[in-house]
Amino acid sequence: MNLHLSLGPLAALIAGILILLVPRLLNYIVALYLIVIGLIGIFGTGSTLH
Repeated sequence: MNLHLSLGPLAALIAGILILLVPRLLNYIVALYLIVIGLIGIFGTGSTLH
């Protein structure tokens, strides 16, 4: 049996658990998520280097 984990769903699961445990982290988690998504959008994922 193979188990394939993706980074996106795993990060969402961890963030959800942290928000449930410490609701004050919500601002930081959302801000970090938006920064990471923005950087990926600007610079790309790096998988298409020609």
